Amino acid sequence: MSEAEDLIIVEVSDYLDGALKGPEKDAIASKIAGDPEYKRVHDEMVETRNALSGLQKRHAPSTFAADVTSTIHKRSAGRFFARRTFGDRVPFSALLVIAVLGLCAIAYLLWASETGSLKPAPERTPIDPAITAPVPVKTP
Repeated sequence: MSEAEDLIIVEVSDYLDGALKGPEKDAIASKIAGDPEYKRVHDEMVETRNALSGLQKRHAPSTFAADVTSTIHKRSAGRFFARRTFGDRVPFSALLVIAVLGLCAIAYLLWASETGSLKPAPERTPIDPAITAPVPVKTP
C-alpha cells in the first residue's frame, strides 16, 4: 500500500468512527461522494463493520481457569501452581528457635526447683521434738 492509500484509509476510518468534526467531516463526505477510491474504501469498511457487528461474544467455559492452570502445571514440570508441602509454607527455622527457647526455659525451671521436678514441694507438718528424742538404752 502506498502512503496515499494509507491516508485514505485513516481519513475514512476517522470519518466512520465519528472522530471528525465540522469542515473536516464535510470534506471527507464530499470525497467519498466524488472520488471512486474513497468510495471503495468507505464501502469496504462499512461492509466489514456490518459483518463483524453480527458476531456475538462467547463466554469462556466454566472450567477455563482450571484447564489453564493444569496446562501450565504440566508444561512447567510443576514449577508454577505446585502443591506446596507443609515445610514450604511454615518457617521451620523460626519454629526451631521457639522450641529451643521453650526447652531452655523448662530446663531452667527443673534446675532451679528444690524438688527436681515441676511439682511444688509438699507441705510438711512440724515434727514433735519428743518423738524425735533419742531413746535411752539400758546397758547391763
